[in-house]
Amino acid sequence: MKRKVTFNDWLEGARLRTLPAAVAPVFLGTCAAYTLGSGNLLRAFLAALVALGLQVGVNFANDYSDGIRGTDDQRVGPLRLTASGLVPAKTVLGVALGCFGFAGLMGVILLALSGDWWLLIFGILAVIAAWFYTGGKKPYGYLGFGEVMVILCFGFLATQGTLWTQAHAAPWWTWLIAAGVGLLSADLLMINNIRDIPTDRVAGKKTLAVRLGESKARKAYAQILVAAWVLGLIAVLASGPSTAAWYSWNWWGALLFLPSVLGVPLLSLPVVRGKAQGRKLIVTLRNTGLYTLLYSLLLGIGLLLSAL
Repeated sequence: MKRKVTFNDWLEGARLRTLPAAVAPVFLGTCAAYTLGSGNLLRAFLAALVALGLQVGVNFANDYSDGIRGTDDQRVGPLRLTASGLVPAKTVLGVALGCFGFAGLMGVILLALSGDWWLLIFGILAVIAAWFYTGGKKPYGYLGFGEVMVILCFGFLATQGTLWTQAHAAPWWTWLIAAGVGLLSADLLMINNIRDIPTDRVAGKKTLAVRLGESKARKAYAQILVAAWVLGLIAVLASGPSTAAWYSWNWWGALLFLPSVLGVPLLSLPVVRGKAQGRKLIVTLRNTGLYTLLYSLLLGIGLLLSAL
């Protein structure tokens, strides 16, 4: 007899481990706005709701699309609502569309407050990108372009969109911040896809991890961590006054950010050496999300210090 779906099942379907990828760029965009003297907490809150709505929406959309394709029939990872049969596919689809609708509503309110209606184009493109990651006849997530779109949407669009609706500016160093947090978001997807390489190959899902092969994908995961940290360090140093002396606040901000480098070997060594396999990669996925939060917190505070 099939058991009833529980609230915890829905939480699992929402994939809470991926939510740091939604919140982090909004936080950094807001810190950058305050660094420029134009931060706005209400607009930051609305941007966070947009990002969370999109992230949860794409998670349920993936659950639906992969479930009806049969991609999730043999999984190593957490339970999937559609593939398990616990929830009808149409219900999961409805929840996904509801999340997109919520994100859209919050986005409209944000744009009404900021007056940046031209950003609506990018909001629509973000929803389209979220759906066609695994949806449609030829989803780009099955072709190895998932990480690229994550960097664009949860790196550049989320960070710079948040910043622009508050400060109406985008200095060059903010693009480094966007690239850094986007790379960490892509690494969340990379480690998830490394875990699923065996089943994705059978299902014909040619993710970047499948295309690279397990060994190269594991090394790429580590290299992305290093690249994101370097970009963050450069950004916090560059965000202060160009004439800043060695004892100035942007150097103190950089010093605060430096300890985050310890997370790079702690995360990457078990992955590269192959000690993290199967379900142990779920722990790595969680820890990568937590590192994304730590990285963003320290970098954000570093940016605020550089403005003093």
